[in-house]
Amino acid sequence: MRAERSGATRDLILTAAERLFAEHGVFAVSNRQVSEAAGQGNNFAVGYHFGTKADLVRAIVRKHDERIERLRLRMLAKLGDSAEVRDWVACLVRPVTEHLATLGSPTWYARFGAQVMTDPALRAIMIDEALSAPPLQELLDGLNHSLPALPFQVRLQRGEMARHLIVHMCADHERALADGTPPASTTWQELATGLIDAIVGLLLAPVTSADPGTSSRE
Repeated sequence: MRAERSGATRDLILTAAERLFAEHGVFAVSNRQVSEAAGQGNNFAVGYHFGTKADLVRAIVRKHDERIERLRLRMLAKLGDSAEVRDWVACLVRPVTEHLATLGSPTWYARFGAQVMTDPALRAIMIDEALSAPPLQELLDGLNHSLPALPFQVRLQRGEMARHLIVHMCADHERALADGTPPASTTWQELATGLIDAIVGLLLAPVTSADPGTSSRE
């Protein structure tokens, strides 16, 4: 019974923290505010159950990433050894949007992710947790093998651009749904299709010469 109560309290804290962090930013919210929003009379409940604020952020990320990677693993099983860039990009995008679609409305995880990714002290947590997942590593290997040869720095830059597109477009869509304003995409599925189109175009775009005095293409 004690373990069950502890697990239920942890879930309440995770949900409250995710919402408050999404709406106000991680460092604008105190542990005391999270405890109160979770219905805990003990102001030290967050520290007791999770430790530091960074540990709390990591726990929120892990809760969602586990579900996202299960979806990705199923997609990878169907993908096989495809050489199509679009197939691998779809496997990057759709597990995220499908997971967000299952959460109902309002949801906060996409906006939470956008807050975390813009914070220098916390973004490493989200990236490290994602990159430690074997399905994502398998996906990135397949995507890299399907891409044409690109200079290393260009590949890194475009990967960062793709990450920003996914994180912030999902956050914008979630915000519009929560606010009741017309989103740019009608559904999460439609958003995923638009993201896949954009990221494929981004990854396959020609590379402008590094010499600013020329307009040649590599």
